[in-house]
Amino acid sequence: MEQEAAIPGYWDDPRQAQRYMQQLGGLKDTVSLWRNLQSRAASALELAELAIEDDDYSYQEQLEAEARDISQAIAREEINLTLSGPFDDRPAIVTIHAGAGGTDSQDWVEMLLRMYTRWAEESKRPVQVMDLSYGDEAGLRGAVLEIGGSYALGYLRSERGVHRLVRLSPYDPNHLRHTSFADVEVLPAALDEESEAEVRQDDIKMDFFHSSGPGGQNVQKVASAVRLTHLPTGVVVTCQTERSQHQNREYAMRILRARLLDLENKQRAEDLAKLRGQRVAPEFGNQIRSYVLHPYKSVKDHRTNYQSTNPEAVLDGDLAGFIQAYLMSKVGEGE
Repeated sequence: MEQEAAIPGYWDDPRQAQRYMQQLGGLKDTVSLWRNLQSRAASALELAELAIEDDDYSYQEQLEAEARDISQAIAREEINLTLSGPFDDRPAIVTIHAGAGGTDSQDWVEMLLRMYTRWAEESKRPVQVMDLSYGDEAGLRGAVLEIGGSYALGYLRSERGVHRLVRLSPYDPNHLRHTSFADVEVLPAALDEESEAEVRQDDIKMDFFHSSGPGGQNVQKVASAVRLTHLPTGVVVTCQTERSQHQNREYAMRILRARLLDLENKQRAEDLAKLRGQRVAPEFGNQIRSYVLHPYKSVKDHRTNYQSTNPEAVLDGDLAGFIQAYLMSKVGEGE
């Protein structure tokens, strides 16, 4: 690939060349990582053999630490081997919708928004809240955020589905136990070249309206919120998080492009419908994961049976165990 990149005329098609160079960079990183692990393992084995020959135990602690580091690196790469889907390396656009449960479910949306934001921050991933739709009393009817970084879509596809919360409701005057539901949708972000090919300005109807905050209060006097309607498909996207009309329009276009890419993939091949997963009603019996805060504390994934007894940590973004269990459960299924 490096030899091909040196051929005259290689950059005549800049976009194709850029994609090619990105692919080359990824392959070089992979080769470098495995060669480094191979070298470290060989050095550790050589040191161990010398220590055994000399009956020298002074290197034992160093060798054990190196063996742990190498084993952990291999375990991480084993997880990465599951990220082979056609869009797994893309940024992810995560949409959270309130389901059954009234005000509690809208509060649950806000809790999930914080959970994914914290996960992204702890993973040092860029995260951008693209749209918020406020509830009448508290919480959010819906939220959209974009999470980037390496294999964001690949990791976050474990989160799509219905999430169930059981707790003592802060909105119940009798403080009774309530069950709330929220639906999480995860889509791959569209690349610029795909977007230009698929979205024509003549196909978009654009409306502007006043952004609103909690309780329906107008948060500003100018109509900066944006609603885009893609006329050929009927897909509607709104965005009202920013004070700038231009910024809201940009976010709305990114969400629209992701939805159109998903729609195109479904039409192109039935197998790619897995990108979005089967849509089910966000209510009892359809949940992929349950978060129980009362009468006991537990978070359980019903697809893998992976469980945590520390829901506070999970809601603070500690999702690694759930994501890894899901990805390993899909090995061999072709997802």
